[in-house]
Amino acid sequence: MFIVYWFYKSFIFIISSIPFLHVPRPSYGTQPENPDIQHTGPLLEVPCHSRLPDRSRMYHGLPVQSGIPVRFRSVPVLLQGTKFKAMLVTPRKAIAVLYKKYLDEIGLVSSEVLITAPDTREGEESSYGDTSEEVKAYWKKMMDEHGTPKKYQENLISRFKNQEQPEIMIVVDKLLTGFDEPKVVVMYLDRKLNGHTLLQAVARVNRVCDGKEFGYIVDYYGVLKELDEALDLYSNYDEEEQTVFRETLESVDTEIAKLPQKYSNLWDLFKSISNKRDLEAYAQSLREEDRRQEFYERLTAYASCLKIALSTRDFHAKTPEEDIKRYKDDLNMFVKLRSAVQLRYSDTIDYKQYEGQIQKLINRHVESGAVKPITELVNIFDTEAFEQEVEKIVGIAAKADTIASRTSKFITENMDTDPVFYKKFSQLLKETIAAYEQGRIDELEYLKRVLKYKEDILAHTDNELPEELQQNNAAKAYYGLALETYQRIFSDTQISLKKLALETAMTFDEIINHTLIVDGSVLVDWLQKSDIIGRMKIELEDYLIDEVKRKYGLNFSFDDMDTIIDGCVDVAKLWIK
Repeated sequence: MFIVYWFYKSFIFIISSIPFLHVPRPSYGTQPENPDIQHTGPLLEVPCHSRLPDRSRMYHGLPVQSGIPVRFRSVPVLLQGTKFKAMLVTPRKAIAVLYKKYLDEIGLVSSEVLITAPDTREGEESSYGDTSEEVKAYWKKMMDEHGTPKKYQENLISRFKNQEQPEIMIVVDKLLTGFDEPKVVVMYLDRKLNGHTLLQAVARVNRVCDGKEFGYIVDYYGVLKELDEALDLYSNYDEEEQTVFRETLESVDTEIAKLPQKYSNLWDLFKSISNKRDLEAYAQSLREEDRRQEFYERLTAYASCLKIALSTRDFHAKTPEEDIKRYKDDLNMFVKLRSAVQLRYSDTIDYKQYEGQIQKLINRHVESGAVKPITELVNIFDTEAFEQEVEKIVGIAAKADTIASRTSKFITENMDTDPVFYKKFSQLLKETIAAYEQGRIDELEYLKRVLKYKEDILAHTDNELPEELQQNNAAKAYYGLALETYQRIFSDTQISLKKLALETAMTFDEIINHTLIVDGSVLVDWLQKSDIIGRMKIELEDYLIDEVKRKYGLNFSFDDMDTIIDGCVDVAKLWIK
């Protein structure tokens, strides 16, 4: 009862997040009625990268050994280029060892075999008959390498979980129950399973993992037809829960059927653009962040669905070649657009869940060359690299957009170091972008202005800063905070507020420095020492009371004083380390 209960709980994940895709058993001829008497052999779909005509339906025959014909068909790999793993369930130890032999000969995917000792029986093995020489040789090799059966199992499981290789673990009975590795995304079934063992085996691919959209069951034996009976006999599901579970186990054809709609959804974003190959028009139409986000999501959904479709024989057999070419070409175009837009508007959206799969899809199926994903945007402070990046961009408006968005990103990242300074330039950028979008300035003026703003920000200066502060970035921030508050609360005074703000900034700079810097060194961990910060704030407040409020007879509340003091201390935390 405990095991069944645990299994029941585990499938909550299926219902809530990780559905199954059932890849039906390929129809390679006929399967014998009694596989225990005459097994026609394991069938495994593995990739073939040779560029042969009609390669999606090309067969590669391998030698027949022990009456087991093994045929390999060209289909995409669900594992290579990702962190994910697969399990292959075989009927007997001899077949498991044979699988590894052929996979090693092909050399496209790494594998290991985890079996019991030759004198024990697994899977469909009979209690009678001799153990094959291949199994004996393999077992001896494993014992020579690992020492004991326990170490052999522990070491292979550890490699499977923690290292890139093996990508496929070949088993008979091992790991079908109680084994939990979220990176297992594909289960190849090539043996008879039923009842509780079938439910447990299927559950190996339902664990939640970053980047794992589906768990795949590739059924070469036809065992999933037993699933309804297994659910009735071995689960605690009520009728409603069984219905929900069955809905999570669907044919891959169901997912492929969504491809035309996802393709149409992607194109709908650009239906107003007459020239369907005008990438500049597309990029201009994606100026709004919400619209770009929608584009990214629809592209990811389309690419993910196309990847699944191109992984199946039926899709190639039923879909006209011109349609497949159109799907691939448009994917290539949209991925290029995404890269251009990401650079242009400095988007740093996290695509780690899908990027590896999409890139693999591009590299494998699209012949026009790989599209390199953008992993990190060049900072505008890296002047040479940024200039080289902008130089490669085609179009004046595209260059201006790139400079504006990257400058805006820099402002956002550094806002707290000088809030008033950066808020000013953030507003200038917004006004300039709006002026261009509304047609009040042309693209040349747009480019000229954003270049000027970028240079001012890099120099951390503008024409309103007093000369005395030009070489002191912290004091510039203190000046901006003081002036902003003074202009808000002392607007009707005849006092020169800029001069008062300059005096405040220089005094604050002196107080903060003599408090935090002793004998030329910054006090260790002063950020965590509330007593030091408290004494410093009192001294700053005393200055504002004596030299501003009382000296000039100003109505200066403690709340307004705290606004300046707290802002300046926050700035000091970023500059004085």
